[in-house]
Amino acid sequence: MPRQVDHEGRRRLVAEAVCGLADERGLEGVTLRDVAARAQVSMGAVQRCFRTKDEMLVFALAAVGERIGARVRARLVRTPAQSAASAVGHAATEIALLDEQHRSEARVWLAFLAQAAVDETLAETMRRNQAALQEVFTGLISQACQGQDQAGAGGGAVALDAPREARTVLALADGLTAHVLVGHLTPAEAQEVLHSHLSRLWASTQAPGPH
Repeated sequence: MPRQVDHEGRRRLVAEAVCGLADERGLEGVTLRDVAARAQVSMGAVQRCFRTKDEMLVFALAAVGERIGARVRARLVRTPAQSAASAVGHAATEIALLDEQHRSEARVWLAFLAQAAVDETLAETMRRNQAALQEVFTGLISQACQGQDQAGAGGGAVALDAPREARTVLALADGLTAHVLVGHLTPAEAQEVLHSHLSRLWASTQAPGPH
C-alpha cells in the first residue's frame, strides 16, 4: 500500500519553515531550496504543495493571521467574566505582540508587511486579516459602550463610532509592534500607551459628574 501523505499537514510544515526563515532573514532570504531544507522535505514536495513561491508566501501569511486571531479568541474565552472594555485591552495586547514570547512572530509580521507594500497578493491577504480583526474589535467596542451606558453614562456621554474606534485601536497596536521591535519603546512603555488610549476612550463615554 502506498504511504498516504498528509497534504495539509505538509503545507503547514512548509509555512512554519517560511516563518522561521523570515524571522531570521526577512522574506528576501526565503528561497524554495532553503524552505525545503528547513522543513526537511524535498524541493519537489514543496512544489507539490505550492505551485509558486507567491502561493507559498500567501499561505504562510494566512497561517500567521489565523494563529493570532485564534489566540485573541482563546484569550476572550478564558476570561468570560471580564468586562467588554477589559476584553478590548486584552485583545489589543495580543494583536500588538508585545510579549517577549511573541517577538519572533512580530518580526515575521513586519517582514510580511514590508513585502506586502510591493506585493498586491500579500496586501490583499493582509487586508482580509485586518478586516476580520476589525469586525471582532467593532463588536467588543460596541459591547463596551453598551456596558458604559448601563453603568450610568447619560446625556453628557460621547457616542462612539465603533468601527472607527476599532480601526484606530488596530492601527495603534500595529504601530506599537514596530516601535517595540526597533527598540524605540519597551514592551512596558508600549503597554502604557495602549492602556492610556483605551482609558481616554472609555472616559469619553462617561457623562460628566455633577458640578
